[in-house]
Amino acid sequence: MVEGSMTQGAGQGPEAERTATVRDFRVPAYVHETGPYAHSMHPGDVAPPSEASHPEGYTPTQRDLPVINRGDTVQVTVDPASVPAPQPAAGPGPLYVVGDVHGYLDELVAALQEQGLVDSAGQWCAGPARLWFLGDFTDRGPDGIGVIDLVMRLSAEAAAAGGYCKALMGNHELLLLGAKRFGDTPVNSGAGTATFQAAWLLNGGQKSDMDRLQDHHLQWMARLDAVEAVDDHLLLHSDTTAYLDYGRSIEEVNDTVRETITRNDADEVWDLFRKFTKRFSFRDEGGAEAVRSLLDTYGGTRVVHGHSPIPYLLGEVGSEDGEDDNGPVVEGPHVYAEGLAIAMDGGVTMAGKLLVQQLPLAK
Repeated sequence: MVEGSMTQGAGQGPEAERTATVRDFRVPAYVHETGPYAHSMHPGDVAPPSEASHPEGYTPTQRDLPVINRGDTVQVTVDPASVPAPQPAAGPGPLYVVGDVHGYLDELVAALQEQGLVDSAGQWCAGPARLWFLGDFTDRGPDGIGVIDLVMRLSAEAAAAGGYCKALMGNHELLLLGAKRFGDTPVNSGAGTATFQAAWLLNGGQKSDMDRLQDHHLQWMARLDAVEAVDDHLLLHSDTTAYLDYGRSIEEVNDTVRETITRNDADEVWDLFRKFTKRFSFRDEGGAEAVRSLLDTYGGTRVVHGHSPIPYLLGEVGSEDGEDDNGPVVEGPHVYAEGLAIAMDGGVTMAGKLLVQQLPLAK
């Protein structure tokens, strides 16, 4: 596979017959707000309690305790030595990251259970643990919408337990957003005319996902961050330096990406999708320097990414569409680029492994 190969075929060769696309997506009100989602929160953050809606995470603000009059109490002498000393506040919980899921809901639940993050019923059971998904929830696999629903639910459950579950924007989120919003609207692909609809179908788009896609899924995807720094790890979806085109700080990149999506311009969103589809920037000669350019700009000591399946990075033959029955053997994350990059896409679509990994990696 060559860099940017995900879009190859869209708009190239003999002109394909266009299929009618049902476009029932109405741009939500936040598209017309000033600034990037002026009233929105990061997915996974806890909403303040309100009478109109149930918050994503719940923190009691009042204690329903009976009023006790002074005369009703019994005075007891307490030995100061028996009073336990105040305990320091606990630090953040353990950090986990999840590679590309691509609609493989059952495999995701099994991997989360194996790490002790969800119980047998699929409910969050990891208390203050912190969980980051690196993007690409849909396409190729059977239940992308089920994956998104699970991540959204775990975000609320984790927040209520003192932890969090958050997610990054992958190129397949941009592709699904574009297919729903723009359908067969022609865009300038740089290699002729293309459409989001054609690219989505070419790259494993599932009709069952499109049929079940609702406005709240679209709004959730559109608000995802593209880059985040956590515990000296720089988290992003794609193994590319294209993030540098969108800002010199993490906040600037995330704001620029959201503003681009908000403007709802097909060509702009296509260009964003195309750049986030690039891959292998860290693999070959000069790869370590490419990683350093990101770390020097955004901070951190290691990049953690998904997007490029580990078998591809290792030069093994395989197909992301599951056409090769002899799947690659993937045991865990792949560390490369002079130890500066950690690849987390285990190639679940290639009969590989859906990876959920605690960070930092054991030495």
